Amino acid sequence: MDTSSPAAFVNGGLLRMHVGRKVRTVIQVTRSDAGSVMGKSTDGCQLVVRGSPPAPLTSYVEVIGVAENESSIRAELWTNFGDSFGLCLSFLTKVACFSQC
Repeated sequence: MDTSSPAAFVNGGLLRMHVGRKVRTVIQVTRSDAGSVMGKSTDGCQLVVRGSPPAPLTSYVEVIGVAENESSIRAELWTNFGDSFGLCLSFLTKVACFSQC
């Protein structure tokens, strides 16, 4: 495991504090176009992830990459989490509810 450049775990509201740095987040995919994916973060913010997602793309993905601005990430690594996320997403939403998009 590479620990030389750790990624901050962010939601939509926290992304703006990490622009230009490596981040990781989980999104619910709402739309996929050539070269980008739009999705909803755990706190309900709309995010754009640029890059080449895995095929097939599932409903929930973790993305590790560089925060380009307050609502977009340039992906380096995608991990499919499946089509249902269950209690974990519910927990993350409650933990993240203090931040605003």
